Amino acid sequence: MPEKSPESAMAPQKLLCLPSLLLLLLTRLLPQADTRSFVVDRDHDRFLLDGAPFRYVSGSLHYFRVPRVLWADRLFKMRMSGLNAVQFYVPWNYHEPEPGVYNFNASRDLFAFLKEATLANLLVILRPGPYICAEWEMGGLPAWLLRKPKIRLRTSDPADNMTKIFALLRKYEPRGPLVNSEYYTGWLDYWGQNHSTRSVPAVTKGLENMLKLGASVNMYMFHGGTNFGYWNGADEKGRFLPITTSYDYDAPISEAGDPTPKLFAIRNVISKFQEVPLGPLPPPSPKMMLGPLSLHLDGNLLAFLDFLCPQGPIHSILPMTFEAVNQDHGYMLYRTYLIHTVSEPAQFWVPNNGVHDRAYVMVDGVFQGVLERNMKHNLFLTGKKGAKLDVLLENMGRLSFGSNSSDFKGLLEPPILGQTVLTQWLTFPLKVDNLVKWRFPNQLLKSSHPQTPSGPTFYSTTFPILDSGGDTFLFLPGWTKGQVWINGFNLGRYWTKRGPQQTLYVPRPLLFPRGALNKITLLELENVPLRPQIQFLDRPILNGTVHKTHICSLSAESASEPMELSGH
Repeated sequence: MPEKSPESAMAPQKLLCLPSLLLLLLTRLLPQADTRSFVVDRDHDRFLLDGAPFRYVSGSLHYFRVPRVLWADRLFKMRMSGLNAVQFYVPWNYHEPEPGVYNFNASRDLFAFLKEATLANLLVILRPGPYICAEWEMGGLPAWLLRKPKIRLRTSDPADNMTKIFALLRKYEPRGPLVNSEYYTGWLDYWGQNHSTRSVPAVTKGLENMLKLGASVNMYMFHGGTNFGYWNGADEKGRFLPITTSYDYDAPISEAGDPTPKLFAIRNVISKFQEVPLGPLPPPSPKMMLGPLSLHLDGNLLAFLDFLCPQGPIHSILPMTFEAVNQDHGYMLYRTYLIHTVSEPAQFWVPNNGVHDRAYVMVDGVFQGVLERNMKHNLFLTGKKGAKLDVLLENMGRLSFGSNSSDFKGLLEPPILGQTVLTQWLTFPLKVDNLVKWRFPNQLLKSSHPQTPSGPTFYSTTFPILDSGGDTFLFLPGWTKGQVWINGFNLGRYWTKRGPQQTLYVPRPLLFPRGALNKITLLELENVPLRPQIQFLDRPILNGTVHKTHICSLSAESASEPMELSGH
């Protein structure tokens, strides 16, 4: 994990009510809590659970990265691996989408997840935030905090109606049990970089050394899961680095929930120090292959503006950010008209790195090219006076760690064409997910087909499941970059051209049973292959680029000397 500093988000006290609400509701689940005890026995460097010496061997799993119907399966496999606890975060933005509006339903039912952990005989290490990092969108902080343009996140913001600030964490205590709360089993992937792995011997050696010392340990991650929808976070290390859709993490339980050789090796180490449950682990789940399937052109994104933005555009002299128009995720379209003819190619650019994060540029509906955050692109345009200039902005995920990471999205500066600063903008906040769920109005499909299918364009097809089916992996050979929905569920981003991830995990519960038609919809943002086809594979491709596999090299502090005091 990237830097995990101890400070939390210094938002107004009224915004910190989510953890308090969690604490209040959790007490309702623990009617017999007063009959149990958990003590830090500092004098003897140990924990006491119900009065007896206790050491936890835990694994991280994020309920918000796993479909609810699969929670029980993943937790059971963790228990069968020899773990006695599960550690997880509670992302603030996942449960409070608007100030004072809470969502603990369906896949956000935290209390159902806690009950599943109890049924799996796992203790819970709960990390409620409000800041979590976790390579999650904005580190778990809600994007609506940025509706205040001058807010400073993860600091003691003097502009917030606060009566007091959090005290600094006290210095480490001289005694206490040894704990490693994040022992890395693997590492995360960024778009455009190598797929990360960590070898089985490296993981098991460090784990065994810790357990010999009597330490408690949590393995991050034990099951990584998936950044469905728009929930991936991003880092900035010299340039903007968005996280891939897959959060497989090279973890002991794969993205599809299957035991790996790493899991069996870890289980063997744990068995040397404490009893593990009897019986075998479940075998890998059935996998399905299907295709290739041809996709049909639904139409250019611009043709659907009335449905994507039914309330109409917002007019402003200068372009507005996502946050200024209450658009948290996804896409926004900026439109202006040329005030004079540009007969010779003129450079189109945005000063001060003002594209956050990726811009798809069109003139009179014809795709011209891309501008990207922290990347130099030479994009030159021509056009007659009155020509329509459209810039589709994609939010690729907000920074998930770092002090004052106020990662505003959209056009942060007015674009420049040649020597002219472009003004008088129409901004369309796009509700793409809503359009996909409506399955496109039939009367519009007949007239929306572009002559040249390039630039932001929708494609779709339907397909049946011929047998009982199983989990599968969507492969998009020749496609460039975009978003995928299956039966209206936002599966996440693909970026086949950049990699390393080449397939998207499709859990079996997302597919309709035999006899029903499933629908897949793609929003391709750049270029479509000559034969617009897809396939469903029975195994993932997470390192399908020319890059060599990256072997995660951990520092001596985190690998060979993983001990931390419990005050961490």
